[in-house]
Amino acid sequence: MKIVFAGVLLFVTIIFGVLWFLCLGTSMTVEPVKVIGMETQVKVKVINIHGLRRLTAALEQGGVRYPVYEESSAPTRLAFWKRRHPARQVVFSVGRKKVGALKDGPAKLVMEAQSNDLRAQVDTVTIDLDVNTRPPKVVTDGFQHYINQGGSELAVFTISGYVTESGVRVGPHTFRSFAVPGGGPGERFSLFALPWDSAAGAEPVVFARNPSGAEASAKFWNKIFPKKFRARELEIDDKFLEKVVPQIDSEGSGGDLLARFLKINGALRRQNNKTLADLRLKTAEKFLWNGPFRQLANSQVESQFADRRTYMYRGKKVDEQVHLGFDLSVTQHVDVPASNDGTVVWAADLGIYGNCVVVDHGYGLQSMYAHLSSISVKEGDAVKNGQTLGKSGSTGLAGGDHLHFSMQLDGVQINPVEWWDEHWIKDRVLSKVK
Repeated sequence: MKIVFAGVLLFVTIIFGVLWFLCLGTSMTVEPVKVIGMETQVKVKVINIHGLRRLTAALEQGGVRYPVYEESSAPTRLAFWKRRHPARQVVFSVGRKKVGALKDGPAKLVMEAQSNDLRAQVDTVTIDLDVNTRPPKVVTDGFQHYINQGGSELAVFTISGYVTESGVRVGPHTFRSFAVPGGGPGERFSLFALPWDSAAGAEPVVFARNPSGAEASAKFWNKIFPKKFRARELEIDDKFLEKVVPQIDSEGSGGDLLARFLKINGALRRQNNKTLADLRLKTAEKFLWNGPFRQLANSQVESQFADRRTYMYRGKKVDEQVHLGFDLSVTQHVDVPASNDGTVVWAADLGIYGNCVVVDHGYGLQSMYAHLSSISVKEGDAVKNGQTLGKSGSTGLAGGDHLHFSMQLDGVQINPVEWWDEHWIKDRVLSKVK
């Protein structure tokens, strides 16, 4: 009898040990949050394949704990190993709206999770943060802003209160702000553009906001100069289609060349321009450029910024697109220099632009060099004004050898002419931010 009892006890002990060994802790990853205001959203990724018996969140300040979130489930002890719970995201709000006793200053967010298994292990994550319930406030500069349609400007402003995002908004476009080099607390500046296709009456507005939805905005003195851009007809023929379509649409097999061209000129153009715009995220938060930007030396201008092109094929209109850059030609395979100091953020094929180099000049300002026959730099290279990036060519959607040069601000393509002008740079940029 003793042997049987000992055997049963050993068996139970082994089973209990196995189940205990299968028990797991809980992983909690909180999306970065450093400041909370009146109402701030917190997102937490929770991982425990056995599920949770309890999950709580609380704010701690001045030795007092204030509960802000709680969930619970019925406990499972012996059958927990049968369940497999996927990772999930828990979202809740914190701030003075929920905890009226909160004061501006340091606080802690404490997350506790108890696993729903035999061990019922409790895991804790603590995050230091600040409470700032002062509403956003923005004060604009006293400068005069003369803005050309399709061109650029710089605004300086001061923010205060709880602000996590600020900049200049023009219609649907938002341009980020950056701390003024050597400036005082809350001093920011934004390089922004008045896009070529801005609606009549569109005006730039400075804004400052936080995740609670609170936003402050202010207008500043400006005078806008509308511009009527050129409209041109561009004749395309079978010889042109036979050259460019197979080069760009190399995976296409047969099919109507015109139909393939129209897809390239429309859908692929939009895709390529989105790739360019996304490069705004690869910008340095400092000025990399120095002095005026350079135009390709001795070049002839074949197309200008924002030319509206009507594509004609066999006497009929087949498409219409806007050309957002300058087409500059000299001779075949001429050296293409960097227009100013910066860092290469793209050096590869880019669809309609062929072999393409994009150089970041800091604070969202970037220049592009397209249709190159060869590229002599790579992504990450620091380049100097005048340094050779490659040679001109006719790759991509180009009928002949030339350089397509363009510039963009925070992903919005702009007229480069202003940046070729030393007087404009001193007056519109350097006079406001040194």
